[in-house]
Amino acid sequence: MIRKKDWKGLKSIAMERKSIEKNGRKETEYRYFISSLKGDTETISRAVRGHWSIESMHWHPDVTFREDANATLEKMSAQNLNIIRKWSLSILKLMELTKKKLSMKKVCRA
Repeated sequence: MIRKKDWKGLKSIAMERKSIEKNGRKETEYRYFISSLKGDTETISRAVRGHWSIESMHWHPDVTFREDANATLEKMSAQNLNIIRKWSLSILKLMELTKKKLSMKKVCRA
């Protein structure tokens, strides 16, 4: 059993409840967060939204190009590959605007 004393700096535990629609049905999704922030609801909510806004920018390159699995050790090469991936995504998104929807996974892995 993990206790509060086992989490150095723990100040709050928060839960987010969100109603979502999956396959035409409404469901409730719960997310739990531990934080070193004081238990102020507004501050914690702002931190959670900020975290997910950053994560959503990284989701597409990771899912489409498996970016998190990239093992490039040379820093400049890793940055160049990241730029190429983002550039490729922007081109694919432009193609979707002018034509019928394309599956980015199929286009990128074909």
